[in-house]
Amino acid sequence: MSLSAKPLLICAPHPRTLDLIFSPAKRAILFDKYEVVEVEPEDFDQLPDETLGRARYIVGQPPLSLQTLQKMPELKCIMNVESNLFDNMPYEYLFQTGVHVVTTGAVFAQPVAEMGLAMALCLARNVIDADLDFRNGNELWGRDGNADARLISGANIGIIGFGDLGRSLARILSGFQAEISVFDPWLPPSMLEEQGVHPATLDEVLSNSDYLFVVASVTSENRGLLNAQSFAKMKRGSAFILLSRADIVDFNDLMAAVSSGHILAASDVFPDEPLAPDHPARKLKGFIRSAHRAGALDQAFLKMGDMVLEDMELMDQDLPPMRCKRAERETVSRMRSKPVLVN
Repeated sequence: MSLSAKPLLICAPHPRTLDLIFSPAKRAILFDKYEVVEVEPEDFDQLPDETLGRARYIVGQPPLSLQTLQKMPELKCIMNVESNLFDNMPYEYLFQTGVHVVTTGAVFAQPVAEMGLAMALCLARNVIDADLDFRNGNELWGRDGNADARLISGANIGIIGFGDLGRSLARILSGFQAEISVFDPWLPPSMLEEQGVHPATLDEVLSNSDYLFVVASVTSENRGLLNAQSFAKMKRGSAFILLSRADIVDFNDLMAAVSSGHILAASDVFPDEPLAPDHPARKLKGFIRSAHRAGALDQAFLKMGDMVLEDMELMDQDLPPMRCKRAERETVSRMRSKPVLVN
């Protein structure tokens, strides 16, 4: 096949790279089947009109103006491998013209859910501090080391948000025979019940949960949703595990609730990343910290490339994408998650 006969693919996957999301074998397939043009996101609008006019796919989420998109009559799909949807392109125009916008965020659901379980177990059994005590010769043996320990089995568990990550988390937690309640205002109760979880209000998951997992995307409607009043409603000694994005909570209020001893907490995300060296969260007792690494596994990144290749193969046959998750007209403009800076 001559180069000009191949479908043209423009790659601007920042902060990802092609080597990160495609194995050597899959990268070879990519370059064999497609004419690949690589560009930095900020330079996308400067591509020649001839290149834009032939492009069938975009891998990445570069800022796209209406004027640029109007030069791309062959465009079928924008394949977002950052996985957060940003307000940096005219989505209404894309929907009107039938261009798919899809994300590969589902690849993170399982690894983040597993990290959430690990955090919950560490909080329940004081695993981290007990290990540090042991290293320093201050360990407490047997029952003496379990003064505040408790089980996840049979506990009341709350989940805020029930997308791919929430469903993965519920599947993992189902083995603990726990009562799982979910607050997600974007889903009808029957869909939650079909997944074996109980629909609940926000107040119910706050006040009833022994372990509360926050896995909702940040939207225009829930920024700062969880604040001092929310944490005050939680049971004393309950555990709060934040896995999605920090903007859904008032982080100062969260730290105050932990500092007071009212709740325990763990977080994989922070208001500013990397976190300042002198940030008080670094030394907060009763708080487990993870450097936004819950989903950042090579296995997950490489799965992105697999999903992209499979969906492009479908669209090359004039079929809809099936592996990646399609953005919805009604909700895409409400997304407010910050971009990640480090893979």
